[in-house]
Amino acid sequence: MINIEKLRFGYRKRALLFEDLYLHLSPGNICGLLGRNGAGKSTLLAILQGMLFPESGHLSVMGKEPQTRNPEILSNCFLLTEDLFLPNLSMQVFVDLYAPFYPRFDFSQFSGLLEEFQLDAKIKLPKLSLGQQKKAMLAFGLATNAQILLLDEPTNGLDIPSKILFRSVLARHIHEDRLFILSTHQIRDLQSLLDTVIILEQGKIIFQESLISIMEHLHFSICYQEPYHPDVVYWERVPGGYYTIRIGNGEDSLEPDIEILFNAVINNPEAFIDPFKLHLYAK
Repeated sequence: MINIEKLRFGYRKRALLFEDLYLHLSPGNICGLLGRNGAGKSTLLAILQGMLFPESGHLSVMGKEPQTRNPEILSNCFLLTEDLFLPNLSMQVFVDLYAPFYPRFDFSQFSGLLEEFQLDAKIKLPKLSLGQQKKAMLAFGLATNAQILLLDEPTNGLDIPSKILFRSVLARHIHEDRLFILSTHQIRDLQSLLDTVIILEQGKIIFQESLISIMEHLHFSICYQEPYHPDVVYWERVPGGYYTIRIGNGEDSLEPDIEILFNAVINNPEAFIDPFKLHLYAK
């Protein structure tokens, strides 16, 4: 569904952002795109949407190049940006204007989502809170039935009940023909949704594994003293002891903490090459 090979991109007034970037994603997955500030997560989503153009390399989304602005791609790929710039329109009018660009838009589905999010379609979008705006645009994005949904920091501005509802709604709408990519720093808000973890660092994908593969190759535990086991690749002080990641699996392994795994990979990426049999794109 998404294929990137040797992609190169940079902004004019700053250093090269991506060089020799590889990424291959299939439908039926909810992927977490993680990286430090400035790693290029939002830029990568914009490139996938065809809003920014790579300097070189191969990029295809559903078999076509996004930079051609092909209507088939634009109607099948929806991007929810972190910073919303919404017109002074009610959601009702917004849908009347923009839904025709998406041939599979489902008005009944959209109405149901607005009701679930407790949103009034007659209120103008700028008068809604940030969290309400996010929910309104998520409802629109899901109702487009686009095969690819790109969400940039989707839980920013959401309160705790809204985050729970967000996870429930998103999980209900993924299926074998759709691909969701969630770029976020709020990993714990979304961890239960993810089935693939992608880590972007220094212009490359340094880690891309399914949650199943992670649990098969790594063991997560809490030790009550500083760990010295030779298979330990990372540990971090947490309430109650030391959250520890070591090579190997086991029935007593805890559920992976993706935030701590992210810290581990960023601090010592080489340690995660052999356990996953060179699945990493950057070596």
